[in-house]
Amino acid sequence: MREGAPDCPLAVDTMDNASSAAYGAYFERLYVIQEEKVMYQGGRGPEGYKISELRSWLDQYKTRLQSPSMVVIQV
Repeated sequence: MREGAPDCPLAVDTMDNASSAAYGAYFERLYVIQEEKVMYQGGRGPEGYKISELRSWLDQYKTRLQSPSMVVIQV
């Protein structure tokens, strides 16, 4: 993920699930957060993960960054 968007901060839990234990997170989800706003929220994982949906969102976002015109992103 860092190779695709090197300037984008990335946050993940540790392998011992310290964040999950500290905050009581039960289901895992994939999120994209920009400027303190949730831009993408995936389904409850791991069964609800739609990696292709997240990839599509990221590809559209990358295209928007490279294009001066406005692009509507739908997921």
